[in-house]
Amino acid sequence: MQCPRCLPQAGTRWSRIQGPKLGGREIMHMLLSPSSAPGARSSFILGRILHPAGRLCSKMPPRRSFARYQGGFQESASQPSSARPGQMALRNVVSSESIQKHRKSLSDWFSHQPNEERQFGPSFSLDTIHVDPVIRESSLEEILKPSPDLTILNQFQSPCSRTIGLQNLFDADACGQQVKNVVLYGTVGTGKSTLIKKMVVDWCHGRLPRFELVVPFSCEDLSQSNVPVSLRRLITKKYLHLKEVVPLLGSINLKVLVILNGLERLNLDFRLSGTELCCDPNEAMPPSAIVVNLLRKYLLPEASIIVTTRPSALRRIPSKYVGRYAEICGFSDTNLQKQYFQMRLSQPGCNGSGSSSNSDEWDNLVEMLSRNLEHHNQIAAACFLPSYCWLVCTTLHFLYFTKSVPPSQTLTGIYTSFLWLNFSGEILDSIDPTNVSMMKYVAKTVGKLAHEGVISRRTCFSDEDLQKCFEVEMKTEGELNLLNVFRTDVFRFFLTPCVQPGKEHTFVFTIPAMQEYLAALYVMLGEKKTLAQRVGKEVSEVIGKVSEDVTLVLSIISKVLPLRILPLLFSLLKMFPRFFNRLSGKDRDTIAHTMAVEMFKEEDYFNDDVLDQINSSILGVEGPRHHPDEALDDEVFELFPIFMGGLLSRRNRALLEQLGCSIKNLAAFEIANAMKKTMIRNSRKWLPPSELMDYLIFLHEFQNERFTAEAIRSLRAINLSSIKMTPLKCSILASVMGTTSHEVEELNLSSCHLDVNSLRTLFPVLLRCQKLHLHLNSLGPEACREIRDLLLHDKCVVSMLRLSDNPVTEQGAKYLAEAIAGNRSLTHLSLLHTSLGNQGVEVITQHLAQNQHLKELNVGYNSVTDKAALELVEVAKRHATLKEVHLYFNDISEEGKWALHALRRDRDGVQVLVFLTVGTNVSDYWAFILSVVKKNLPNWDRERVQQHLSLLLQDLECSRRQTGNPWKKAKFLRVENEVKKMLVKIQQGIL
Repeated sequence: MQCPRCLPQAGTRWSRIQGPKLGGREIMHMLLSPSSAPGARSSFILGRILHPAGRLCSKMPPRRSFARYQGGFQESASQPSSARPGQMALRNVVSSESIQKHRKSLSDWFSHQPNEERQFGPSFSLDTIHVDPVIRESSLEEILKPSPDLTILNQFQSPCSRTIGLQNLFDADACGQQVKNVVLYGTVGTGKSTLIKKMVVDWCHGRLPRFELVVPFSCEDLSQSNVPVSLRRLITKKYLHLKEVVPLLGSINLKVLVILNGLERLNLDFRLSGTELCCDPNEAMPPSAIVVNLLRKYLLPEASIIVTTRPSALRRIPSKYVGRYAEICGFSDTNLQKQYFQMRLSQPGCNGSGSSSNSDEWDNLVEMLSRNLEHHNQIAAACFLPSYCWLVCTTLHFLYFTKSVPPSQTLTGIYTSFLWLNFSGEILDSIDPTNVSMMKYVAKTVGKLAHEGVISRRTCFSDEDLQKCFEVEMKTEGELNLLNVFRTDVFRFFLTPCVQPGKEHTFVFTIPAMQEYLAALYVMLGEKKTLAQRVGKEVSEVIGKVSEDVTLVLSIISKVLPLRILPLLFSLLKMFPRFFNRLSGKDRDTIAHTMAVEMFKEEDYFNDDVLDQINSSILGVEGPRHHPDEALDDEVFELFPIFMGGLLSRRNRALLEQLGCSIKNLAAFEIANAMKKTMIRNSRKWLPPSELMDYLIFLHEFQNERFTAEAIRSLRAINLSSIKMTPLKCSILASVMGTTSHEVEELNLSSCHLDVNSLRTLFPVLLRCQKLHLHLNSLGPEACREIRDLLLHDKCVVSMLRLSDNPVTEQGAKYLAEAIAGNRSLTHLSLLHTSLGNQGVEVITQHLAQNQHLKELNVGYNSVTDKAALELVEVAKRHATLKEVHLYFNDISEEGKWALHALRRDRDGVQVLVFLTVGTNVSDYWAFILSVVKKNLPNWDRERVQQHLSLLLQDLECSRRQTGNPWKKAKFLRVENEVKKMLVKIQQGIL
């Protein structure tokens, strides 16, 4: 394969110059010789060299020599002075204060991180967090040939041949010619702009010694004005520090790099009839003309130029002006993906804390992510784009290390910010007169595909599906051109080939949640309309615009010709826009109804909550499915309604406005009002814990405090049992509940992986709960200190507290004893199986007398012996309100049992639950005690439970033999059978 320099090009080869063939030295001699006559052959040859087409330039600088090179012409000084003064002048310029100020200014500007980056955690400089993507040297033939089928094999798994490093882009080509113009291209999200930032920062810190001056330009900035300006004025306008250096450009051998980022924003015309030749840096011309002459190497020919662009704009630059094509292939190697995640996630302070435990947890997440990249090709295909690597890291940081109340971010906000960072200000095709924003086009086309997939519960799409969504409405040449640009530049950002066996020829969304986001955006923008609605909207807008003029005409005619029909026509004319506005209101009612219905789908009741689903998709931890034998293609789309609510928040609407996707304030207000009744009515029904958690997440994403307050007031009991309450979920619960101050009848947080930090986050919520279930967590002594502060708070309304199956221990009992002594609201306290021991129970006994409100105390299964148990019961007998003490499954001897059996509530004022018998009767609480055993068996020591059940069985048999009442004997036999069945099931592993 020949390099572009060796390809035959009309009018560009030396052999095509007319006239006698001359050697290189003869040409240089003629050009440099002062005695060369202007009308002699030398001027003819010079004209041919400057423009192969044979046209002479009227602004040709005298006495300059030109050397041919790949991608343009290289100009050198014709009469150099002595080398030493020139070198000294160059050295002075390079080390001048102006260049150093320029370096610092560029470093500050290009190292700046946007707010969308900083709000997700610590901001990192490009020096510490950057992995160069794969850059592949390309050629004109590869660019012009038809694109291969979009499959993982040719996009991701195939190795990139002819890779080239960023430092080597300007190395000589295969023919040995020095490269001056480099075109660096890649689709959206491959990292073009980030790579340029890194290149500039490297130069600022002295890591790019090839160049002594770097002058970056944004083509988006240049496209904003067509006012003529000179090159020197343009440079000093953008970089004031170079005011003293710019006049020296071209006069000394300064190695300059000009960067043109985002060339697709400029409409360049390389024809001489469109852009004239100009080599004078002081002459004013449109910015596009400056760019054209720079690439022609006619203006500032000694400068090196690097251009970044999207693939669709590659043909705007004639290949003869390009020395090297280089394609950014993203992270096509999974090792680069792992390196990025390791660098990004392992930075000090990334997890928000410097503690070793949090650091170990973060290292574990990185390890899980690495394993998922190795075994799950779909996420590896997504992380082919560096932008999605950023999204993965940002989502993990949001899921695991959000601790503020309210959370500083929402899930919808992350995806909106992600799209804003990639598409802000992006026009699909700058040549197209409509100037449609890229994100608006994506919302209409890809959003339609995403929505149809959500409705039909599909994530895989065939070629026919794509044609229906993208090509069915192609009616004009302009629409077809926009589609071609989208396919070339944007398609791979959102859709990628499926790697699931049997579905290789279908496409899936790069990130699963992106399908639900775009589907929600498609609906919220009102794109889901019937033909009648679209036509009605257009007619209404037209009538609305001309209504004033028509009204004026009708009023004049009515004065001249008093026809009775004119007032009727006038009324009909004003009626149509009002009628259409009512139809628009119905459309917003439909959106609200869709949101409410999708939020409470019964078939999704037993899925994991949406945050766990996202976590599973990233780390590869699959959650339980509704039906274990259901087909794999039975997809879940619970994020869809949550994203719909999140898109209505003010901040997300502001970002979408900048993307060209406008959701008006009035529309958001009407949708919120329309869905309020339905949403609140459905939330009052019984909801499984995961579905209730999704509802709370929805309220947080909605970011409407008034709406949330009304919705939360209807929730009297909140059951989040078995939900893994991460710091983020605790923050969401605290934030949502914080919109009101009403008391909650019951809050169930059992088996929620709570810790002391969780209690601190939820402290304001726990104060307002009457019944509080905190059993089956990991609440140790430090957590008991928080519970003590909670119970001693003057606004505490907790009346029932369950702390069963927590490692409270003796130290925690001391804090709880202080709380019991000073609390005024608690009536029921369960410390079942909390490792209290005798000492812990003794501490509680000592403080129990100071309490005047407790009615029930459960200290069962705590290894309590006779002495501690009897002391507790003696204090309980004298307590004013305490009626029940639970002591079952403790180490109480036979003598202690008989002593406790002698107690009677009617006589001693307290009922002690120790065994299934009370003397020669069956205890009224036998069913309750056995239910406690059955409920807690998975968390208890089975061997010890069997021993206790055997003792209970012996006690039942002994009491049955002592009674002569046949009805009592029958009751004893019934209870004995229940205990025997339980023992058999435990031994067989059934229970």
